[in-house]
Amino acid sequence: MERLIILRYSEIHLKGANRGFFERALYDNTVRAINSTKATVDKGGARYIVKDYNVVDEKKLISKLTKVFGFNWLSVALCVDNSVDSILDAVKEFKIPNGTFRVTTRRADKDFPIHSNELSARIGEIVLKNNPNTKVKLENFDKELTVDIRENGKTYLYLNSIKCVGGMPTGSAGKAICLLSGGIDSPVAAYKIAKRGAKIYGIHFHSYPYTSERAKQKVIDLAKVLAQYCGDFKLYFVSFTKVQEEIHKKCNSKFMITIMRRIMMRITEKLAYKLKCKAIVTGESLGQVASQTMEGIISSNSVVSLPVYRPLIGDDKNDIIDVAKEIGTFDISILPYEDCCTVFLPRNPIIKPRLESVLIEESKINVDELVKECLQNIEIIQIKA
Repeated sequence: MERLIILRYSEIHLKGANRGFFERALYDNTVRAINSTKATVDKGGARYIVKDYNVVDEKKLISKLTKVFGFNWLSVALCVDNSVDSILDAVKEFKIPNGTFRVTTRRADKDFPIHSNELSARIGEIVLKNNPNTKVKLENFDKELTVDIRENGKTYLYLNSIKCVGGMPTGSAGKAICLLSGGIDSPVAAYKIAKRGAKIYGIHFHSYPYTSERAKQKVIDLAKVLAQYCGDFKLYFVSFTKVQEEIHKKCNSKFMITIMRRIMMRITEKLAYKLKCKAIVTGESLGQVASQTMEGIISSNSVVSLPVYRPLIGDDKNDIIDVAKEIGTFDISILPYEDCCTVFLPRNPIIKPRLESVLIEESKINVDELVKECLQNIEIIQIKA
């Protein structure tokens, strides 16, 4: 009898002839996710099996595996040979102290000598005998004991399953770079795009000494959380102080945020091309702040040719907060360390900037030179998963 972890995917089933590519990516990501723990990964059908691990590491493994994009469900199972006696002996290991249960037998091995319903009934009798305070209930039950009899001569038995994050394997959809501000929204945006298979890089603009080292550390801590889902995470820090000082000194203050945003997008796109990224990701939500109106978004889009993904564009703030809490970034995001967007913040920023007016104000500074200088002074931090 062997104890192991079964992982199952669903969406990859839809990939037809390309399914092997996604399965290989998922396998590689699984191996990377558990590389600090002694265990092996096998693949069979739509199942991935993690085995040969120390039971004391099981909770740690589960915590890591539930965060691997591509898996929908995880079960801790006992594995025995395809024999009636072995299966009935293994059933005795499962404890259901109270409540209701049902037994579900899946018999992929059609040569197995007992039909599914008959085996389920025999297993149910053993469970009832060993757990007198529980009852059988075929619908609306509390727990489900699954017996999965496979063609490979092995039977897996498990009690209930744990939900994983789902999505598609990291890296299967190409690369993207996300603007990480340190607020609530941008880490959630990065998470959502990574969940669809993108390999994510992060870029953060800071305004030291106007912003503190603690603000920088806050972004690093957010990247560490994202790395639990996205794998190793490369973070690019761009000094934006001179850019903001130039805009503040030479341009109409109400255009401050609009011009800042346009220069950030230019810098991000140039870095994206260098990293072979196919898209830019932002945490913008329509109408949430002054720069996130349709006119503001059109203005910032106009300076880049890469597609800009805004996965939160139609989300309510409370919905975004719920995801941030779920993935573990919320408590870090609300730490009171300000980012560069709060520096030289105008009292009345323009809400619906006309592009012609933006161009007039922007012409008062040497944009190309500022972008070039920013790109020459990037700090790179590698975040390990």
